Amino acid sequence: MKALLATLALAGALLTVPAYAFQCPADMAKIDAALQAGTNLSAVQLAEVKRLRQEGERFHKAGNHGESVKVLGEAMDVLGIN
Repeated sequence: MKALLATLALAGALLTVPAYAFQCPADMAKIDAALQAGTNLSAVQLAEVKRLRQEGERFHKAGNHGESVKVLGEAMDVLGIN
């Protein structure tokens, strides 16, 4: 029973990684579109969004998709997008 539960937990974890992998580029595109459209952010907020965007891309390229989604989500929160 424990082996079955462990197998199911592992399978569930492995299935979420590809979902995050596809979410990262979509989130980066949303951020890029919002920046290109123009924002009412302060210079400090704009710098923070750009830093988070770059950090999210680095995490994505390194295969750390969960962290990438988290960081990109922070950037989208500052921008007021979802």
